[in-house]
Amino acid sequence: MVSGVSSPKKIDCEQDAAIVVEGLERIYPGGLRAVDGVDLAVASGEIYGFLGPNGAGKSTTVRILTTLLRPTGGRASVAGYDVVEQASQVRRSIGVALQEAALDPLMTGRELLQLQGALHGLRRAESKLRAEELLVRVDLVPASDRLLNTYSGGMRRRLDLAMALVHRPSVLFLDEPTTGLDPVSRTSLWTELRSLNDEGTTIFLTTQYLEEAEQLADRVGIIDHGKIVAEGTPQELGRLVGEPGLYVKLIDQTQSDRARELLTVHGAVSDRAAGGLTIRTGLGARAIAPIVRTLDEAQIEVDAVEVEEPTLDDVFLAVTGHRAEEAAEDDPA
Repeated sequence: MVSGVSSPKKIDCEQDAAIVVEGLERIYPGGLRAVDGVDLAVASGEIYGFLGPNGAGKSTTVRILTTLLRPTGGRASVAGYDVVEQASQVRRSIGVALQEAALDPLMTGRELLQLQGALHGLRRAESKLRAEELLVRVDLVPASDRLLNTYSGGMRRRLDLAMALVHRPSVLFLDEPTTGLDPVSRTSLWTELRSLNDEGTTIFLTTQYLEEAEQLADRVGIIDHGKIVAEGTPQELGRLVGEPGLYVKLIDQTQSDRARELLTVHGAVSDRAAGGLTIRTGLGARAIAPIVRTLDEAQIEVDAVEVEEPTLDDVFLAVTGHRAEEAAEDDPA
């Protein structure tokens, strides 16, 4: 665990925990530790963001928590049930939307939802009613009687979500739900997830999109090489990076070298790939006036100065040594 971030918070399994994980391990033949002693706890009604590159152990952890894969060590409970000893009770309590859902392309959206209802033990009339409710909820009514092979990627992801909600689960697992979606579809799905959470659904969300975690998650855990390397609210994790930065954009970029030399008196200065300079300073916005004054006295014209708070991408780089998009191989599971 990175210094400066609290250990996973202890939650009473009987009272307010939706998920409790202690010393969880998954070791594959040959000694590969896909999950290596993970501890975490998720409160009921929380959105927990689980971040990490491909191969870090995210998907393996989700498969264990959803009873699709047995752990080789440690323990975990979901909705108050042990994932090994009480797997059937866990499955009745959760909804799951994995990256690759096995959906029949020759069935319609309505048929798939009604089939899902039947598999969960709903009577025919109840299954039809629930399917209609969910089609409205995920805005698929106009496409409900079309074959799945005519659906766009965004429509498929919304149908995945609807199928995970058929039996009204208390805990929802989403494994990279917006991967490959366009910005409009992603934003639409975010809105629906917030609505579900407002209604009391606990959401465990794995993602590689730092913006997604910042937008949705109450707390975030970062996993790398099978271990939790940092955990906290997005704001707490942001403080790991240090002071906020100021982005200084110059009208004449050829003056960057001179500006960088002059601005070192205000803090650590670095170049930005998109042009301009970033200055790390403990003064935040209060440093804008002296920075502009320094450059003005040197007759260096400033186009803009903006305060930049540390992002989860900065945190990811700080705690793992690489950025989120620099992914390794996929999980072996």
